[in-house]
Amino acid sequence: MSITSTPSVTEAKKKGTAPVELDQARLGRLSRMDAMQQQEIAKASARLVDIERQRIQTALRRIEDEEYGYCIFCDEEIAEKRLQFDPSLLTCIACAQEAENK
Repeated sequence: MSITSTPSVTEAKKKGTAPVELDQARLGRLSRMDAMQQQEIAKASARLVDIERQRIQTALRRIEDEEYGYCIFCDEEIAEKRLQFDPSLLTCIACAQEAENK
């Protein structure tokens, strides 16, 4: 099964993007507001999953290109413990701190 087609992600996207019914007789105002809030939460969750999928795909592409483990800014090796913490990181700690301070 590929990263791009996991069932839970696909189901969440379908549920999160379904229009909220505007039938006031069936749903009260607060219920409708709750449904809209749940819809926004599902959309945000799907966006986060997409971002993580892109990070993983980028890391896999860097492995194929034999660039994995090297900082994209200074070309120095990224510390092994840093990559163990998050294998999709693209920068060494020094460049990450510098970028954060800007």
